[in-house]
Amino acid sequence: MEKAREALKRHFGHEEFRNPQQEIVHAILSGQNTLVIMPTGGGKSLCYQLPALLLEGVTLVVSPLIALMKDQVDTLRARGIPAGMINSSQSWQEQRMTLDGMRSGALKLVYISPERFRAESFVRSLEGTRIAMLAIDEAHCISQWGHDFRPDYMRLGEAVEILDRPLCTAFTATATPEVREDIVKNLRLRDPKVFVSGFSRPNLSFSIRIVERKLQKEVRMRKIIEEHKTGIIYCATRKSVDSVSAGLTDDNIPHVIYHAGMPQAMREAAQDAFVNGYASVAVATSAFGMGIDRSDIRFVCHYEMPGSIEAFYQEAGRAGRDGKPAFCEMLFMHADKRIQEFFIEGANPDVSTIRQVYGFIRSRINSDNEMFLPADEIADGLPGKTNPMAVNTSIGHLRRRGYLERFDVTGERIRGTRVLQPEITCSELELASSTLAEKKRRDHDKLKKVIQMAYARECRQSWILKYFGEPVTENCLRCDECNNEYNTRTLNAEETAIVQKALSGVARMSQRVNRYDWAPRFGKVKIISCLLGSKESKLINLGLDKLSTYGLLKEYGKPFTNQLFKSLEDARLIETVEGEFPLLRLTESGSKVMFGNAIVALEWPEPDNDGTTDSGGSGSRTQNEIPDINQDLYRQLVSLRDQIRRQRGNVPAYTIFPNNVLAQLAHLKPASSKQAMEIKGIGPVKAQSILPDFLDAIRKFEGN
Repeated sequence: MEKAREALKRHFGHEEFRNPQQEIVHAILSGQNTLVIMPTGGGKSLCYQLPALLLEGVTLVVSPLIALMKDQVDTLRARGIPAGMINSSQSWQEQRMTLDGMRSGALKLVYISPERFRAESFVRSLEGTRIAMLAIDEAHCISQWGHDFRPDYMRLGEAVEILDRPLCTAFTATATPEVREDIVKNLRLRDPKVFVSGFSRPNLSFSIRIVERKLQKEVRMRKIIEEHKTGIIYCATRKSVDSVSAGLTDDNIPHVIYHAGMPQAMREAAQDAFVNGYASVAVATSAFGMGIDRSDIRFVCHYEMPGSIEAFYQEAGRAGRDGKPAFCEMLFMHADKRIQEFFIEGANPDVSTIRQVYGFIRSRINSDNEMFLPADEIADGLPGKTNPMAVNTSIGHLRRRGYLERFDVTGERIRGTRVLQPEITCSELELASSTLAEKKRRDHDKLKKVIQMAYARECRQSWILKYFGEPVTENCLRCDECNNEYNTRTLNAEETAIVQKALSGVARMSQRVNRYDWAPRFGKVKIISCLLGSKESKLINLGLDKLSTYGLLKEYGKPFTNQLFKSLEDARLIETVEGEFPLLRLTESGSKVMFGNAIVALEWPEPDNDGTTDSGGSGSRTQNEIPDINQDLYRQLVSLRDQIRRQRGNVPAYTIFPNNVLAQLAHLKPASSKQAMEIKGIGPVKAQSILPDFLDAIRKFEGN
């Protein structure tokens, strides 16, 4: 370890190890196989790079991305450490030079892409090379239950045996207990030393903002950029990247974009611009991640929900690698779930789809048993509507089972497919149906966990740590939930009546099981639409406009009602039940409040201040948009509203009358309740309880 400390200072410029780097380095130098779970920015690379300098022979580092390899090799060479790499971007001559350097002992670290281990010829080419250690980066890719499973990683266990079981180390930032078990099993590690250094990132503050509309995302995203300056906006699809980029361009916000559909040169230019500080904002898919070695990222914003907690935490962990405070927020819109479900279906074709893909390819082969159609054309030729992603995944399964082979076509952008055993029919294919079904189930479960996290009302960091199986002793005191000062109070009689109307709307659209138990039938959007008296055809066709609760909250407007339902969920009076579709359920507590058998206390809604709606209602015109408004009368009506608001215990002003209603009153100057009720937002209840005072004020003003 004394030599290790000397190498730490000489090559890496550090006086001391970070915790637990010293223990990991000691275990490796002692010849123990190791599995290391360490958060992004914790210094994983040093844990295998430093021992590699002290061990006899060359260390092979398995790394999934060419750009990441290049960055690591360039950095090591700049430190005077002899390093190289072997991947598909190199010529055979370049690869041969690296192999020669390994055999001669001239290189200490060589980065290798996992697909190299597909070919037995490559593994045999390593004969005669003294391999000190096999270090596997991003080791979660080896597990089918990991969030970023890469089939090429599956061959590494065989490679360990063929290479005569060298010292083996595996590193990842995110792995649940079951994924850790899978890594150990697939790599065939014997009695490994396992280090879990802790998933907590004390300098990161996490936030999940639940939104209903894309416009709310746009407004919030710009606020994050304005406040935090430097960061990454993660989008689920290439289309979303392009859409977000177009909006930022219109607003003159400098940024770069990155997704797998761009030419490699453009991707490299975008990554270099961001990593080197020439661009402060990157809009990207998850392809932009590994190798983003920039320490001053102050925010990570997930524009759409990711497919797993692992993906969310790994991507969020790219912020604040310098140890300074950073902000991570997910803009959660439940409708985005469909995007991830599409990905899950594409990544997990069932056995019948795989057989159909094989049958189609087999029916289209030429005399050399080869076919040259791309995945989308194969999908078009299959019965039903097949996800093109599922076609590619099916080909991957068939290739790994030895039924197909893929090859590059000279001068063409598409790849060819060769049938290796054309005599085998679709029904004769041997496929692991139970394993395929289990992986699909787990992927759906991972997505459900993301949704559960979004709706959870507890410390974000604690929730994530518990997901990874780490004991939690205290809350982070930094996330949105820890810092959310819920202004919960007991409601007055009028507010309680509004809550009971909302709860009745949930009950009327549910099926009663017994006194306080209700089976959900509809989602939140449809229930709110019904309470607001929506005229949409789906509602009318279902006959929901005939319910007694139809239009009960019409006078309060959509923004207020959306906020009210959020408060009802926070108070556990209603809850979202996950299934094929999210359904809204009345809880036992909510049922008691609805029947008047319990006092209700919750956070009374405030106006939506995110700039997407007027405080008075969805789509309402403000007083500045109404022609010929009498400003003096309008100010008097505002003053009267404030008096009534204070008399009612400082309730929000818009629960009396929102601004747009006051503006209409000042414009139209109605002389009677009947005339006033022509104004949207004035219903029968308020016409009796509140409106008379305002009509008196108008008459007095007109008399002047």
